[in-house]
Amino acid sequence: MPNNGGRAGRLKSPGEPVSLKQLAEHLGLNPATVSVVLNDVPGRSIPQRTRERIKAAAEKLGYQPNLLARSLRNRKTHTIGILVPELGEGYHTQVMSGIGDYLIGKGYFYFTVHHRHRKDLVEEYCNMLVSRGAEGLIAIDTLLEHKLPVPVVAVAGHTRLEGVTNLVLDHDRAAELALNHLYSLGHRELAYMRGQPFSSDSDDRWRSTVRTARKVGLRVKPELVVRLERDITTPDLGYPVVQQLLNSNQRFTALVSFNDVAAMGAMRALQDAGLRVPTDVSVIGFDDIRAAEFISPSLTTVRQPLREMGWMAAEYLLARLQGTEKFREQILIHPELTVRESTAVAPKSHGKPRGQAKNKDASHKHRTAALAKE
Repeated sequence: MPNNGGRAGRLKSPGEPVSLKQLAEHLGLNPATVSVVLNDVPGRSIPQRTRERIKAAAEKLGYQPNLLARSLRNRKTHTIGILVPELGEGYHTQVMSGIGDYLIGKGYFYFTVHHRHRKDLVEEYCNMLVSRGAEGLIAIDTLLEHKLPVPVVAVAGHTRLEGVTNLVLDHDRAAELALNHLYSLGHRELAYMRGQPFSSDSDDRWRSTVRTARKVGLRVKPELVVRLERDITTPDLGYPVVQQLLNSNQRFTALVSFNDVAAMGAMRALQDAGLRVPTDVSVIGFDDIRAAEFISPSLTTVRQPLREMGWMAAEYLLARLQGTEKFREQILIHPELTVRESTAVAPKSHGKPRGQAKNKDASHKHRTAALAKE
């Protein structure tokens, strides 16, 4: 479809943006043909040689598409909204990494908002993202309560809502991996750490843990169950609840942590009380965040493929937007067990774990050391 008799048109001065019309004139083609090629519009028969020539000229001349004009014409913004509780290190960041990498590779832009589990902000931010042109939403560890006007993928989502696909871990399998591992090492007296009430996975993971413990033959003693409450993502999350366990004067040879960050704080609390991990107490985490491999001792943990989960969420959402994937209510993710140094054979002694606090001057950290001794 040549234009101007196939003659190349003149361009503007160097440094000025090249328009689609100018690029078409330069190539001697119809602007519609150039637009079809640069926008990857399917169903148009344009020779491959012409396509390559158009793309080469666009790159050489620095042509930049007018995305606003394109979105107004096509009602497509190529923008996704992401909701996340916080922007710290660990679980949420690794999931977001997978989401971002996939969207960037597909030429999509994204907005990220964090809400600190505040219901008012979750609702407000959903509306704001949609009003600003988000074609779809990805919610990470976020409780959604209302139907939304765009497709949604909820990572660690457990609420059934119309139009929302929940991408969730197989928590029954995760509990089997963790508890069978500890049972095989001879542990029978286990302490358990439940997640915060506002965390999406807390209740499902706990129900799976209790069911699996019964199957394995482990008793879940109420006095050996603690619950996280604080909305933080540092090891200080698990430190005080393990102090609470030690203060209870109850014997346990292994601790099942809600996540890796809390497990790190738990190990420090045990060590500050003079107990050795894993000689006196084994600790198993959950998530397999990057730091789990590099602490000392390295952390045995139930691995969620966090980056892959983010990638899958973004891939499925775009497929829905493009009409190549039908709606699915749930996508199940399979966990794995990563065995490292923080778990070992249960101690033979039937008494409480013995140990000596390393730093007697730090009394605020070591006040439970005496209770941990026989």
